[in-house]
Amino acid sequence: MNATQNITTSKWKEYEKIIFRFLFIFFLLQAVPLDWKYYANLFTINWADLQYKDIFYLSRYTPQFLSGDFEKGSWGLALLVDWLFIIAIALAGTVIWSFKDRKSESYPILYYWLRVILRYRLAIGIIGYGFIKFFPLQAPYPSISNLNTSYGDFTDWKLFSMSLGVVPGYESFLGAVEIFAGLLLLFRRTATIGALIILVFTGNVFMSNLAYEGGEHLYSFFLVIAALFILSFDAIRIYNLISLERPTIPNQFKLYMTKQQNIARLIAKSFVVFFFVILYGFKTYSGFHHDPYQYPLAKGIENSAGIYNVSEFRINDKSLPYSATDTVRWKDVVFEKWATISIRSNRLVVIDSADHEEMPASDIDRDYESAGSAGRQYYSYTADTLQHKLLLENKNKHYKGEKLELTYNRPDSSTIILSGLDQNRDSIYVVINKTDKKYPLSLGRRKTLKL
Repeated sequence: MNATQNITTSKWKEYEKIIFRFLFIFFLLQAVPLDWKYYANLFTINWADLQYKDIFYLSRYTPQFLSGDFEKGSWGLALLVDWLFIIAIALAGTVIWSFKDRKSESYPILYYWLRVILRYRLAIGIIGYGFIKFFPLQAPYPSISNLNTSYGDFTDWKLFSMSLGVVPGYESFLGAVEIFAGLLLLFRRTATIGALIILVFTGNVFMSNLAYEGGEHLYSFFLVIAALFILSFDAIRIYNLISLERPTIPNQFKLYMTKQQNIARLIAKSFVVFFFVILYGFKTYSGFHHDPYQYPLAKGIENSAGIYNVSEFRINDKSLPYSATDTVRWKDVVFEKWATISIRSNRLVVIDSADHEEMPASDIDRDYESAGSAGRQYYSYTADTLQHKLLLENKNKHYKGEKLELTYNRPDSSTIILSGLDQNRDSIYVVINKTDKKYPLSLGRRKTLKL
């Protein structure tokens, strides 16, 4: 009978031991929180008022040994710096380990524990993203401003995100797949199936990040190679059994544990399931209904949401007629349901690109609506409804400090008159008229639509 050998207890080839030593150090540095900044964040969490965002950041541990604060630079570049550093350490460690340890024939116990660490690290990471998809938070429905922005004014990644946001049911399905795969990884007998699902699913996420110029390609690639490592445990046996139809025995290595160690293992597993599945799921559900992180929470002026055409525009008492090329005159204005106003003009917009998943607490930092978009300037505003005054602040980080001070008057339900000082401290007077625009996405794309 031609059966596969038990790969964890047999003698390993020399190159297999060298590869394992490198992978052991590399994965350990990537998966186990050894970065002090992770613990600094841990102790700043308000545990009395724990938010789903806090648990998400804990689930998405990424070592920052050299790169520091991701907010100061590119997420992708920052990760690359740390990856190179970790790879250098792993190579040096492999050389030293190989020189010091020439007697060991294999490393079954280290292999067992590395697989356990990666199973849980991968499960926590994939579930962290799964719940913000299952409750459609990551890619929300496009804002009114986004629906009234030219297709060519969006970056590739913003188009991808909005395409997902218009089908929340599909987004929830993707999240359910991630959660299911993560749960399978928490149990040794189903870990291979979970790793296979993640390999296909996250492999597609990795390719999407490359194709659509997203910023999380290195992080998703780490999840892919972690899934590959876990899958490799049974890959040869599965191939022999299914493809070659050979008799195949299961891996029979089992780590002996005392009663106390088994109790500790069950307590640790129960904590992971409770904290990263049950509690996180509940918190994310609550956040979906009360605190979605992509759009601001502050409500806008009552009954103002919609798109407005600019019927009259004056600057320093000089009237400017409509012009498709004028960089000063506004073309249209959008009032969102929340406290955001966007203005479309021919003025150049330096695109503010968000290249990784962040969950800012303050409304001014919630830039999903403006990130990856040109053609419009986005302003967060505060309104004094008694004095009818508006203070607008540009949300784009490239225009930090740009403000407009306006007063508003509503002579009727569809007209708003704005006057005051623009970003250049010039006097402006603008009359805008609300348009009763129909959106096929909202009305149903497969039904008869009368425009």
